Amino acid sequence: MASHATLGRTAGVRVVVSLAVVLALAGLLGALVACGGDSASADTGRKVIVLGFDGLDYELTQRLMAEGRMPNFSRLAETGGFAPLETSVPPQSPVAWSNFITGMDSGGHGIFDFVHRDPETMLPYLSTSKTEDAGRLLELGKYEFPLSGGEVELLRHGTPFWEVLEDHDIETTIIRIPANFPPSGTATRELSGMGTPDLLGTSGTFSFFTSELFAFQGEDISGGEVYEVYPYDNTVEASLFGPDNPFLKDKEKIELPFTVYLDAKEDAAKLEVGDSEVVLQVGEWSDWVPIDFELIPTQTVRAIVRFYLKQVHPELELYASPLNIDPLEPVMPISTPDDYSAELAEATGRFYTQEMPEDTKALSAGIFSVDEFLVQSRLAADQFLEQYKYVLGTFDSGLLFYYFGNVDQTSHMLMKSLDPDHPAYDPQVDGKYAHVIEDLYIELDGVVGYTLENMPEGTKLIVMSDHGFTSWRRAFNLNTWLKDNGYAVLKNPDLKDDPGWLLNVDWTKTRAYALGLNGLYINLKGREKNGIVDPADREALMKEIAEKLLATIDPATGEPAITKVYFREEVYKDRGYLDIGPDLQIGYAKRTRGSNESAVGEFPPETIVDNTEEWSGDHRLYPGLGICRCSRRWQTDSSHCTCGDKRPGCNHNVPGNSSRDGICSNGLSAGNRGRPVC
Repeated sequence: MASHATLGRTAGVRVVVSLAVVLALAGLLGALVACGGDSASADTGRKVIVLGFDGLDYELTQRLMAEGRMPNFSRLAETGGFAPLETSVPPQSPVAWSNFITGMDSGGHGIFDFVHRDPETMLPYLSTSKTEDAGRLLELGKYEFPLSGGEVELLRHGTPFWEVLEDHDIETTIIRIPANFPPSGTATRELSGMGTPDLLGTSGTFSFFTSELFAFQGEDISGGEVYEVYPYDNTVEASLFGPDNPFLKDKEKIELPFTVYLDAKEDAAKLEVGDSEVVLQVGEWSDWVPIDFELIPTQTVRAIVRFYLKQVHPELELYASPLNIDPLEPVMPISTPDDYSAELAEATGRFYTQEMPEDTKALSAGIFSVDEFLVQSRLAADQFLEQYKYVLGTFDSGLLFYYFGNVDQTSHMLMKSLDPDHPAYDPQVDGKYAHVIEDLYIELDGVVGYTLENMPEGTKLIVMSDHGFTSWRRAFNLNTWLKDNGYAVLKNPDLKDDPGWLLNVDWTKTRAYALGLNGLYINLKGREKNGIVDPADREALMKEIAEKLLATIDPATGEPAITKVYFREEVYKDRGYLDIGPDLQIGYAKRTRGSNESAVGEFPPETIVDNTEEWSGDHRLYPGLGICRCSRRWQTDSSHCTCGDKRPGCNHNVPGNSSRDGICSNGLSAGNRGRPVC
């Protein structure tokens, strides 16, 4: 059953946001729940800790263990188990995390990609959530007041595994598990993570203030805003901008002016922001600064922001982080109970509440250098590590899940440093960062060691990742392939600026189209708004397209660009929401991924091109192995841990979900049946 939540606790204020994209980890629940052990009935003495290390790759982990650089992982492997873990089909975050949370595949929980399409309008929508506007409005002068609250509906169906445990009086603490915003409210303690928006309702929008004229002019600064400022007498006036004011008839963004005083001689500046005064040297970060935006004379909305002074002379360059929800005074629900986020902030300090704090977009846009990105990522990682120590120190029974995401985000941006054959590899720049990803693995080994030394006696420890990683060298434009092979037709083939979102498609002649990173749809009569393919011809057309895709050779490598094509009726065993998903899921070859352009319904000129983006590593291809390890010995009939369908709760001897109860299957795609038990 889909859950609903009304956002905003302040009286009279309803802040409505779209849920951001969530990350996927598809297998852990199987490992978690299959780690049975004792046969005693559930009681408060049962203790299980699950550490979710997003993006930890099996092969790299195995190598570092063999080199003696991850001794705590080796310790777990010797006393318990260590195995590769297959992920979901497709290997995307919202899909795999939903599998993990519910114990069902996409056919049961209804999440197939980051983006779905509405067949009645042929317009895209975010797969994980739907936003409902506020109801009737009361108008008073220039203001309007909602008489009912706006609402966000979580589109993931199914019962979270922690709800099953709670139903059997087992406490659960769920920290930053993806696809859990707003928090379900069914765990003892929850803090939302991936999927949690910033104050603007986005996954994180930074601000960059510069006095350099025409800086970044004509460039696509995706994920941020660049503002030109004009110093006068070593003083700069600027503003931070929030979302639209929900109380104004003529919607205007809420605004908070601030002042920057530039030191005429030194590389330093003073910021006056609201009630706060911040002095920064060049290269220095501020602490979290609380700010209040005025909505109406008696009502404000609170956020927190961090500043980074990049440069003062000859031109000012000042970065402001996305406006995060203040955990001390959250304007939206981010924890269970409501004051749990404040407890964490009071214990270890304010922290990033946006879904993925590492600002990969600032690095991609050239706002950050690699060194600056690594410093910013370190600030976030250190906060979460201190918070984990506090959470672990308060854990004495039940189940604790804690999520770490810095390896994933850093691997996306720095994977080329480990791949001299990557098209964007620069030996003068990338060579010096070859150690960074490995160093993060070693740090996580330290987290495992700290946990083993400090967890309560008798606790079972499970460490897992959702997927592996590889270098992303080549980008496949699936829509372009469909056009070139006669399956898709454009209204205006000569259009230079593709509007995207399939807006240039001639639906009267198009038989197939792509949207999202792995999905391919048939333009089916009776389902799509302007469908032309008869349902009786659907399967034959799918087979024809699949055969041609599998025969497509990348001219740069001489190898197939696609190694697997999945038919949805075959790959998904659960039912209920199968009709939402694509007809085919495309499994790209290693180091090849669907292009960003095709994912948003564009038709670039070439079919396969080099990936020259900063985003140089990925996992949304076929296959992608993560890791699964446990502090107790495995009992399994499988050579690897493949945890797609799960039994939430068997760690505490309680019944699981009705969907194939107790089965730990092949990589969320329901293949080999194995049951790793620690």
